[in-house]
Amino acid sequence: MGGPSDESRSVARMRGLGAASARMLRAAGIDTQARLRELGAVAAFAQVRAAGCAPSLNLLWALEGALTDQAWQQVARESRVSLLLALETYERQHAPPSSAG
Repeated sequence: MGGPSDESRSVARMRGLGAASARMLRAAGIDTQARLRELGAVAAFAQVRAAGCAPSLNLLWALEGALTDQAWQQVARESRVSLLLALETYERQHAPPSSAG
C-alpha cells in the first residue's frame, strides 16, 4: 500500500514549501495538498494575506512551484507577471465592499 493521499498529505511535503510556508498556510486554513490544489497558488496566497500573515511574494512563487513541480526561482523568472496580474484580479474581485459615503 502507498502513503497518504493528497487528501491528507501535508503541504510541507511539497516541493519548495518548508516549515514557515506550512505555518502560514495552516494559519489560513490550508493544511493539505488537496486543499492547496483546490485553491491554486493565487487564491491560497491571498488567503494567507487575509489571515493576517505578511508573506513575501516568494511564497506565491513557491506555491506555484509546488503545484507545477518547478523551483520557485524558475516560477519567479517565467511566470512573475502573469501571477501578479492574477493576484491583483483575484484580490479586486474578492475585496470587501467599500463603505464610501
